[in-house]
Amino acid sequence: MTEALKKWIAPKDFYKKVFLISVPLALQQLLNSAMGIADSMMVSWIGQVTAVGTAAQIENLMMTVGFGVASGAGIFMSQFFGKQDLKSEKKAFGLGVILSLINALVWMAASVFFGRQLMRFYIPDPTVIESALQYLMIAMISYLPGALITMFSFAYRCIQKTHVPMLIGLVSMAVNIVLNYCLIFGHFGFPQMGVQGAALATLIAQTTGLMIHIVYAYKSKQSFIGTPREMFALNPDFVQPILRRAYPLVLNELFFGFGNTLYIRAFGRLGTEAMDAYYVGNQISNMFFFIVQGLNSANGAILGASLGQGDLELAKRQGNWFVALAVVLSAVSSLLILGFAHPMVDLFGLQNANVVQEAVLIVRIFSIRISLRMFNVLVFSALRAGGDSKFLAFLDAGIMWIVGLPLAFILVEGLHFTSIALVFLIIQVEQLVRMVIGLKRYFKGAWLIDLTQEVKTA
Repeated sequence: MTEALKKWIAPKDFYKKVFLISVPLALQQLLNSAMGIADSMMVSWIGQVTAVGTAAQIENLMMTVGFGVASGAGIFMSQFFGKQDLKSEKKAFGLGVILSLINALVWMAASVFFGRQLMRFYIPDPTVIESALQYLMIAMISYLPGALITMFSFAYRCIQKTHVPMLIGLVSMAVNIVLNYCLIFGHFGFPQMGVQGAALATLIAQTTGLMIHIVYAYKSKQSFIGTPREMFALNPDFVQPILRRAYPLVLNELFFGFGNTLYIRAFGRLGTEAMDAYYVGNQISNMFFFIVQGLNSANGAILGASLGQGDLELAKRQGNWFVALAVVLSAVSSLLILGFAHPMVDLFGLQNANVVQEAVLIVRIFSIRISLRMFNVLVFSALRAGGDSKFLAFLDAGIMWIVGLPLAFILVEGLHFTSIALVFLIIQVEQLVRMVIGLKRYFKGAWLIDLTQEVKTA
């Protein structure tokens, strides 16, 4: 084996560690996607795919910003864990909880006061809007437990115990699917509530998951959990360095999330049939993102711990090993998507042949997207682990607004493309641009920083 090749091949214990961290998280992502598919299948049977998908855009925004909040706190939690500074780890978790609650409350307020306007922003169909509002007014309550579950999941990633959120997620998924079946269709003596039943099932499942998280964390005495004083007695010298690194991540997720909803607005101009195809194709494709998310989380946890220990050279070698791993996994995931596209679309029982054809094409295009996204997510993880958050914001949300969104609206409104699959294919240029710029930044090594030196823990 040549020296040039050796730097990309890791020792066996590295792959074992990646496996132990990433597989539970990948399975959790797979479970979440399966739950989303189950939801979509059931609401498709009552003709409400677009209504629920449109209402879910607000939750997607909330969760996207919540991801930024949890990531900001998680940067420091990972490095404090590597340094074995458990006192500071608890405080970083407490700050993440506070910010997560604020985020959820903001989106709940937006749903209450501007729900109709937000739904009209995405789709003009008044019938769809009414159904979407019925779903939203119940589902918005689940934002609170959902945001906190995200923070707990990040905490377990940071301490490399990823099997815990996976198991709790499995319980939540089971609760959600069973209650969906009962409340949407009125089985086993439950009322037939339609889209409202789907929303109520989500609320109950999320609340159940949060209660299990809280009880388990305290009973098992996890390193990030403590008394209210240990977690929430925060001083400015501790908070300010974390917020300085976190706010670009939060702004990035906000603009990225809003950008994603603008894609929905652009696609919505193509009509309800196009949106049905997109929502079904997107739900299926999300199942295959489990590989990306698992690798992403392992990357952030391992690199963060190495950086917190001050071993920058080890972190650099580990980053290169992850890049090589991404090459293999992206090829595998793309082949799986191509092979199973049509059978999985058939599960939704769509009646319109054009919708089925477009949905299958979208799923296959996702095979390209996931291959490119694999590299981009690894770059994001490295930049996030080292606190290079401003450049990450440019790379993620900035490229979307500079390249992807203008291209989508030009294709739909300027050039009057009618095929959502063709539009979706062309806008993958965004991922390619992001990959080229991101890899240049990664190899420059600007992310190799020990952030624990910035925080005063006294």
